[in-house]
Amino acid sequence: MRLRRSRNCWQQDITRKDYVWIWIKAAGITVITAWLYYRSFWAVLPLFPIGIWNFLMMEQEEARKKELEFQIQFKEAIQAVSAALNTGYSVENAFREAQTELKLIYPADARISRELLVIIRQLRMHISIEQILEEFAFRVQTEDVRNFVTVFAAAKKSGGNMIGIIQNTVSQIGDKIDVKREIDTILASKRYEFRVMSAVPYAIIGYMSLSFPEFMDSLYGNVLGIGVMTVCLVIYMGAYYLGVRLIRIEV
Repeated sequence: MRLRRSRNCWQQDITRKDYVWIWIKAAGITVITAWLYYRSFWAVLPLFPIGIWNFLMMEQEEARKKELEFQIQFKEAIQAVSAALNTGYSVENAFREAQTELKLIYPADARISRELLVIIRQLRMHISIEQILEEFAFRVQTEDVRNFVTVFAAAKKSGGNMIGIIQNTVSQIGDKIDVKREIDTILASKRYEFRVMSAVPYAIIGYMSLSFPEFMDSLYGNVLGIGVMTVCLVIYMGAYYLGVRLIRIEV
């Protein structure tokens, strides 16, 4: 369920260039599969659902990358807010100061830049900061943002040491995001190994077709051969899906 919310939320951050590249990769894999497994480009038609499935998997992965990028941006934003509060700024002015600082780091089309711009515009309309942050948390649908907004609202309502509470929360969220980055770095090598292993069956079939064409010809152009290759493809797709699930760890 978390993956679906993430995809719907972060899909809007996927650029047209990203989509073009995803389509090219998905179409290329489908065409290569049709030729290697069936020796026919017409096989692309029945394999079209596999192409769509590959596209959706790549789109989800790209959305996950966008979410991870935003988590790093959000960490820097709340650290800037915390620093501004510590120097005596009010909460509203702290967010204005954070936007000014992050302008120097991120371009205007970055997600955090757009979100901070919305927050500043709402502050100019004299909307309460609690409502602004609740709407912010609803838009991004990220656990770290929800935790920050919840603690902020509680501190604002209780009237306690809001600066100390917020700084402590910022520190905890920052540490959590750092751990996520470390885990993602560790998994990056595993994902690379998985991609290499996923390409091995294609490489083997291609090598056999070039080196022993008379042996491979018996698998093409007849019902038995098509059936064998279809079974192999189904097994491969099942193993691929299982591998994707294993390396996709949510933290």
